[in-house]
Amino acid sequence: MIKKLFVILFAVTLLACQPVETPQSEDVISPVTKRTELRVGTLYGPQIYLNSEELGESGFDFEMANKFADYLGLPLQMVPFTNRKQLFQSLKEGKIDIIAAGIAKTPSRSQQFKLGPTMYKVNQVLVYKEGTPEPKDIASLPGEITVASHSSSVHTLTQLQKNHPDLAWNQVNEQDYDDLFALVANGDINYTISDSNSLLINQRFLPELRAGMILEEKLEVVWLLPADESDRLMSKLLAFWHKEKRAGTLEHLNEKYFGHVKRFDYVDTRAFIRAIDNVLPEYRSMFEQYAGDFDWRKLAATSYQESHWNPSARSPTGVRGMMMLTRPTAEYVGVNDRLDAEQSIRGGAIYLKDMIDRLPESIPDSQRIWFALASYNIGMGHVEDARKLTQSMGMDPSSWRDVKKVLPLLQQSKYYKQTRYGYARGSEAVHYVDSIRRYYDTLVWVDNQSKQMETLTPENEAEAVAEVNNNLTKSTLPPKG
Repeated sequence: MIKKLFVILFAVTLLACQPVETPQSEDVISPVTKRTELRVGTLYGPQIYLNSEELGESGFDFEMANKFADYLGLPLQMVPFTNRKQLFQSLKEGKIDIIAAGIAKTPSRSQQFKLGPTMYKVNQVLVYKEGTPEPKDIASLPGEITVASHSSSVHTLTQLQKNHPDLAWNQVNEQDYDDLFALVANGDINYTISDSNSLLINQRFLPELRAGMILEEKLEVVWLLPADESDRLMSKLLAFWHKEKRAGTLEHLNEKYFGHVKRFDYVDTRAFIRAIDNVLPEYRSMFEQYAGDFDWRKLAATSYQESHWNPSARSPTGVRGMMMLTRPTAEYVGVNDRLDAEQSIRGGAIYLKDMIDRLPESIPDSQRIWFALASYNIGMGHVEDARKLTQSMGMDPSSWRDVKKVLPLLQQSKYYKQTRYGYARGSEAVHYVDSIRRYYDTLVWVDNQSKQMETLTPENEAEAVAEVNNNLTKSTLPPKG
């Protein structure tokens, strides 16, 4: 169901998309025009830019763009595009000031635009579907490669074609990475090429996707500025970048958007998606009721990590129920029957919020939940031990990115003998939190897609699927040689 939902939704998006409204010619920025806002062109994507009713605007590029606008003392206007060609053209015409869209550095882009500093690096990988033979040779694939026009994938293939003259591929104008992922997972196309981060993120929703051979390593992801832009904006961008790099912002955002997706478990992801369809509806209202101001999807994700939403779950260590409460914890939060689903969810919510409230005020609001979840897993005393070790090593004890690195050291006598509470399974706590973050991201995605599906009519659905097929037939093959 979820896979079909994904394909229908991106197709409907194509039908609904209108050309992006941009300022008229009199608003075009010239080197002498004083900016009244920072206009940032972008693309939609979980790691780039999203705007949802519950969470507002999010994404690596959005957060950096928002900080840069604050640095300039200007309001930020994000201008999302669904077409890379229009995105690049708008920058050339001065209708936007910067492109911040997970764009990889290529020689062609270096000639057309000014390139900002490196945000992070990615590999270009061949993507195929689980259950089909793993591709071994790019020059003799048993099927066609389909990539987005004007993407760095085209550059990668063009370079490979120099050594493999018979290499050919399809280019599509109206689909981007996320759209092509859905088509691969659905079996509508054989292969696509993607940056490694985008693939890892989308495997949470489409576990059928598989990473094949690496075609190009360590491509730099950068922002683009107009070629004829004065150096003033670039100099400010460089100063801003150095400031944020020293402050650890880039590492923090890398951890926030990519740090928890590197471990992928196909069987677990498939099972979770089935559970969203078949099990969650019975308990969703309870998670929503007892979460209160807390995001119910984080509570639900924690419960799945604990018990796989099994109210009768038991462990050899004596924890039980939907939230796997110990007997003392159950008594503390007023739970009489740990195997009663509603009581367990209510008690787990109380206990988790209590842990969040007990954390030091120095921990930012956006990261308190991860510290609380680690405490839920191994105890707040061990987490505090890890924070003190983190500080002694010259890192930030209020940054989950840094404490996450130190927690596994609690399993080594060299380190835990320095602590108050001694040995702890720190690696397990890190894995525990990362798993919940992945489950949460999947729940957010499914919830958003379901809300969009509610607006579809049968006529729109049929038209959307037809549009997908029509766009695929408009693919163009590049010249060989």
